[in-house]
Amino acid sequence: VDIDVHHGNGTQEVADGDARILFASIHEGGIYPGTGRAEETGIDGNVVNVPIEHFSASALWRREFERRILPAVETFKPELVLVSAGFDAHAADPLASLQLTEDDFFWATRELADLAGRHAAGRLVSTLEGGYDNGALARSAAAHVRALMDA
Repeated sequence: VDIDVHHGNGTQEVADGDARILFASIHEGGIYPGTGRAEETGIDGNVVNVPIEHFSASALWRREFERRILPAVETFKPELVLVSAGFDAHAADPLASLQLTEDDFFWATRELADLAGRHAAGRLVSTLEGGYDNGALARSAAAHVRALMDA
């Protein structure tokens, strides 16, 4: 599951032809790398892309995460959850225009950790990706780790 503001085109490339992998990305549409259209669905629907409009705030991002990302992961029943934990969708980040806060990253992490608990014996690996406002990055990463510790 990729929560970075940019689409995970490289990860999608790995998943595209392998139905044993689910790749789900929620990202700002229309920015670098220009991939991640909702119509890109991989083999057997194993790719879920959720492009979000510029300047979207928490409510829309969470609604789409609940509507598209979580059900896809729930249905897939992963044995391991990998999270591309980018925090550049934060409102303070200079490289994009989504309006998220560290509370959104806490919430999403907790949701993913709950899924990992139900389907993957709690196995969740998180990799730090983007975040270009140092204060927002620090607060968002701390919120992410707090959610993992609470799981």
